[in-house]
Amino acid sequence: MSHAPLSFRVLTVNTHKGFTFFNRKFILHELREAVRAVAADVVFLQEVHGANEKLGARVANWPDTPQYEFMADTLWPEFAYGSNAVYPHGHHGNAVLSKFPILRYENRDVSISGPEKRALLHCVLQVPGWKSDVHAICVHLGLREPHRLKQLRLLCQLVNTEINHDDPVVVAGDFNDWRRRAHAVLEREAGLKEVFEQADGRSARTFPARYPVLQLDRIYVRNARVHSPVVLPRHPWSHLSDHAPLAAEISL
Repeated sequence: MSHAPLSFRVLTVNTHKGFTFFNRKFILHELREAVRAVAADVVFLQEVHGANEKLGARVANWPDTPQYEFMADTLWPEFAYGSNAVYPHGHHGNAVLSKFPILRYENRDVSISGPEKRALLHCVLQVPGWKSDVHAICVHLGLREPHRLKQLRLLCQLVNTEINHDDPVVVAGDFNDWRRRAHAVLEREAGLKEVFEQADGRSARTFPARYPVLQLDRIYVRNARVHSPVVLPRHPWSHLSDHAPLAAEISL
């Protein structure tokens, strides 16, 4: 099946639940403005609150709606959320904001063992001008390497068995992959290539945001004709989260 070329912009950011590094200041409103300024068509969010009664009661300017809905505002009419961590006073997880219709979504639990809860939020998008589905998977993997390797293989299984081989796929988020093991696994087992690694020879340094050293956040693609990084300014992003964001132009 042939298509006319089509491009869209994606952004991924670990929101740190709307707080600055070390939770010193609530900056969700400023973060929303920075996200809007990137003009992304699809936004991947990690560590976003679905609800938190304790913080809502004591933090000034806490939104009346879930954080992901507050972030979506009027720019992204479609959004999906999947909770990872659930506690008595609330929950947080991953979210996808989209200017394109979200046909369906599933939050896939990939928790391995112990208290650390992780999931893959898989959204199926209907991109105008593109006849097949486009898949967006928001990722936040575990802190322990053995857990991450198992979660990477669960991600590959999802891509290989539940997505049409010819459909475009964008996987983005916080991989916590400080040893850079994910590139080989995802390319070998699912044909996914990392945008910054392909363009620059290495994935981008994103953590900690003020002085990035570790390459924790990624954007992987499959079935994209062209994919190129978008350079984002150091400010205001360096104080809006503990992770720097990543953005890319994806051409199908």
